[in-house]
Amino acid sequence: MTPAYSPWFLLLLAIPILLLGEWLLKRIPLLARINIPVPVAGGLLFSAACLCINLSGLATVSFGTKVSAGWWTWLVTPDIEWLARPAKNLNLPLLIAFFTCVGLGAPLRMLLGGGRMLVVLLLATTVLAAVQNAAGAAVAVALGAPALLGVACGSLTLVGGHGTALGFASRFEQAGLASAAAIGASAATFGLVAGALLSGPLGAWLLRKVSPIPARETAAIAQDGTAGTAAAGATGAAGRPAAAPAVANFVADVRALAALGRGAVLHLLLVAACVKAGAWVSFGLDRAGAALPAYMGALLVGFAVRAIHDALGGGWLRGETIARIAAVLLPLFLAVTLASLNLADLATVAGPMLAILAVNIALTLLFCAAVVWPLLGRNHEAGVATAGLAGYGIGSTATAVAAMDAITRQRGPAPRATTIVPPTGGFLIDLTNAPVISAFLRMLS
Repeated sequence: MTPAYSPWFLLLLAIPILLLGEWLLKRIPLLARINIPVPVAGGLLFSAACLCINLSGLATVSFGTKVSAGWWTWLVTPDIEWLARPAKNLNLPLLIAFFTCVGLGAPLRMLLGGGRMLVVLLLATTVLAAVQNAAGAAVAVALGAPALLGVACGSLTLVGGHGTALGFASRFEQAGLASAAAIGASAATFGLVAGALLSGPLGAWLLRKVSPIPARETAAIAQDGTAGTAAAGATGAAGRPAAAPAVANFVADVRALAALGRGAVLHLLLVAACVKAGAWVSFGLDRAGAALPAYMGALLVGFAVRAIHDALGGGWLRGETIARIAAVLLPLFLAVTLASLNLADLATVAGPMLAILAVNIALTLLFCAAVVWPLLGRNHEAGVATAGLAGYGIGSTATAVAAMDAITRQRGPAPRATTIVPPTGGFLIDLTNAPVISAFLRMLS
């Protein structure tokens, strides 16, 4: 068996992969118009190329995903564990730092003022979790498979993702579903790819009349890394040629962050401190038996720091700077994650699993368009939030944020949606999805 290449190659390839994604979206404007994120385009194209090489027999290309280098894992590992140099996923520091930015960038007044949108998103996602499980169980039974397989290909992996699947694997195996961990990993990976590819196009379709793509000048501004201008919702003058769709520019985002100088450095140090503190919070939550994602501790610390800052009337924590840091971290995380996918593994998602996942993904998109979109008001903010729910309801919060970023770069800012969706998909839904999964486990065991 040919050994896998070092995980560090993925980190070295991340920027070329992002540049590849930018090139692809510029060469095929339709992909940008339907809001396929740059790292999704580049990462999946790279994975597809690796798959073709492997299938051709010319070579075997695969990458390791875990590293034990102390300098890379220290921030995301409590020292009591770090001394043993445990292997961690290469992308983990990028993921946790990004969710730290989500917490730091969420003003308490915005969250408390989330009101209808927050309630609708949370309740709708909870109902969606139950719908996915019920539909999955029904399809599984109809195909002669165990009903628990339907739940494993339902909210356990679609709303929940890899972390929730791993956390519940032992309980599913005890209830009689053999190889629950492998099933969960395959189903969650399938959902990650589907969410990355479908949530942006759903938002584009919903907003095709409400929030048209802006004129050429606005698109150019967004492409240069200053997306989200107030003019982004304007339409061009009569007879003006159709604007080229805005495409995220990673190099421009890095330059914009570097231009902030000392302020960027101070904010990066704050993010790092929150990540380290969050590692201890996550350690405590794990010891308490809470099956929560690895980024949860840092997300909570970020929320707490921002809440204290706002309560004291502080003005040094800049939302723009935090957003710039997040705009660099998220594409790097997605590029590394999607480039490391072995698409051949998705061949294991066959037969009943494939049918259940296909039905649940279709139901999720229909639910978002027919239920969530009207409840949120059928406006620009509603379209961005609905795309976000589809992103984390099928894939992950990271893919949801990437889809929302692709939409807002083209169609203008949606501050309420981009503030409320990440904590809903990254934290609040875990509090309701777990009881839903447990209830179906009890009913079907």
